[in-house]
Amino acid sequence: MADTLRKVIANRYADRDLPVALVLPGGDRVALSPTPELEITARTLSGLRALASPAMGHLARAYVHNDIDFSGTARRALAVAEALVGNIAHGQSHVGARWRAWKHQRRPNRRNIAHHYDVSNAFYRMWLDERMVYSCAYFHRADDSLDTAQAQKLDHICRKLRLAAGETLLDIGCGWGGLVFWAAENYGVKATGITLSERQRDHVEAEIARRKLGDRVSVRLLDYLDLPEDVQYDKIASVGMFEHVGVARFPKYFGKIFRVLKPGGFVLNHGITHNALGRGGLGSGISEFVEDYVFPGGELTHVSNVMQAMAAAGLEVVDAEALREHYGKTLWHWTERLEANADAARHEVGEERFRVWRIYMAGSAHAFDRGWLSLWQLLAGKPLDGGALPHPLTREYIYAG
Repeated sequence: MADTLRKVIANRYADRDLPVALVLPGGDRVALSPTPELEITARTLSGLRALASPAMGHLARAYVHNDIDFSGTARRALAVAEALVGNIAHGQSHVGARWRAWKHQRRPNRRNIAHHYDVSNAFYRMWLDERMVYSCAYFHRADDSLDTAQAQKLDHICRKLRLAAGETLLDIGCGWGGLVFWAAENYGVKATGITLSERQRDHVEAEIARRKLGDRVSVRLLDYLDLPEDVQYDKIASVGMFEHVGVARFPKYFGKIFRVLKPGGFVLNHGITHNALGRGGLGSGISEFVEDYVFPGGELTHVSNVMQAMAAAGLEVVDAEALREHYGKTLWHWTERLEANADAARHEVGEERFRVWRIYMAGSAHAFDRGWLSLWQLLAGKPLDGGALPHPLTREYIYAG
């Protein structure tokens, strides 16, 4: 079997002039160009299979299980992996509608969130910015540091929402509290964050006490579906959370937001979308890898479907901004910081989980750079009786001063 796979590999990559050398079990080295830039090592028979019939998701699985390895940075490896695989098409979802809907009920939602976010606060702290903001940053300049770009993102959201002192803000999926703290300390609002991650909740509670913000910031371990509807908020933000909602549950999600938002109030929904219409996921086994190893229950769709769902719930979209390039830059920052802390990360979460996050974040950065994925900030309002929705006539208020 191994000899057969070696022949398949040799035939597949002959005359491709790829900047890589393949190292096969036993030590044989096959250079695919006169000047290879990195090595891909097949350690096992499974690794040989992945190289003999490559797909991006299969290569990622083989890397996670140490069936293959690569030298150099994940950024360079991803570009070479795409060259090995060839065309990457968007795929159809193979998950049935009922199964997708079940995965976004309360109990599965809690398990899904815990799987991703309750890894280790110390692990995330190794590669996130100083405020531990786990969502797309906002770069004014290409050389902005990650800390600067994340602070700019938080302020960008607050400006779009036109937060004012004394208003109430709800942050759905508040993470480690970056937005609620920024809004309370810089805009004087009373901010409430909800999360399904116990580690995130504990971190935010500790920060509330440390910053002495108990009168202005609160956090609850709560599913958005369980938000009481006798309390309404002036403004709502949902940043990097709605990817967990599930397309079939958009009516419940945006319907809940509509009901807990005051008339005349605004919501900003910030989330990842597909760039291809009518597709259920990225092809070449990418979506299946993410579902199995990273985001169980995660589901993406085209931004047009998000806007349609918001409108169906009664929310009027007044502003849409694509931040695709910004998320690519953010993810490369995270990947490079993780690689720089590789030994400490392995010690904290183990070799396999380190590999999952490294290849997932690098792969996601590559997908944003290639235009397979995008990131949209959608600002919408809940009209007053009669249809009025007062807001500025231009976008100058977002950038002034």
